[in-house]
Amino acid sequence: MGQQSSVLRDSAMEENVQVVASPLPLAVVEEIFLNLPAYNVVRDCRLVCREWKQLVDSAALWRERCRREGFEPEATKSPRNWQAFYFLCKNRRNLLKNPIAEDGVHGWKIIQNGGDMWKIEELPEPLHGRIKKYFVTSYQRCLKEQLICLEKEGYSPLLMDEIQPRIIISDWYAPRWDCGSEYEICVELLNHKKQVIQTFRPERVYFPQWNDMQWNNVTHAFQDYGPGVRYVRFIHGGKDTQFWAGWYGIRVTNSSVEINPAARVSADSADQ
Repeated sequence: MGQQSSVLRDSAMEENVQVVASPLPLAVVEEIFLNLPAYNVVRDCRLVCREWKQLVDSAALWRERCRREGFEPEATKSPRNWQAFYFLCKNRRNLLKNPIAEDGVHGWKIIQNGGDMWKIEELPEPLHGRIKKYFVTSYQRCLKEQLICLEKEGYSPLLMDEIQPRIIISDWYAPRWDCGSEYEICVELLNHKKQVIQTFRPERVYFPQWNDMQWNNVTHAFQDYGPGVRYVRFIHGGKDTQFWAGWYGIRVTNSSVEINPAARVSADSADQ
């Protein structure tokens, strides 16, 4: 008995956890973990004892957490690591920097800067109640891009190849009411050599002079794109069609690129 305790103690010291018998049944502990903030479970509870560590590291705990919070993987793509899948779903975010022009053109690479070049202007009324600025083009073609390294953003090659989570892109664009304009967008999925695997490039959108000046949205979801995706290149822009000096071309704002590993996300989770 003394030898067994010694072995457990030495093993626990190697793993930096304590051998402490939990006073609660594991089923009760699991229920508590499912109702605690996930980061506290990983950073704090996992270090208490070996039993808790094994529970926190179990696929069952995170599979149940995903079920309760509405994060469902594709039917044919069950995650190998449910904990990683959970946190990727929970931390879904826009990977584009400075999408609503709050920081000048920081984060964007200007590809073409025709006419009087790109400019940032303020909206007379906030779009969606929060967006106050937009990028506006001129009388010759204006394009800008961002190149997103997925691994640097926390999406490992293993996850991208095994799960192939949906890559969802969105962009908002609008013309001026008194000047015709055109809008274009191109989004590419690239491999580690930055060679194109898949492309979304819809036809250019043309607006006539004297239009209703409404904001329009374009969205696209990349899925089943195969292994090897390591980068996303996002390019958009346009120009006016009247060749007027100044900034009468297409306006863009609120662009986004998001990684969504879940096939379905509940409305409650999406609002959190």
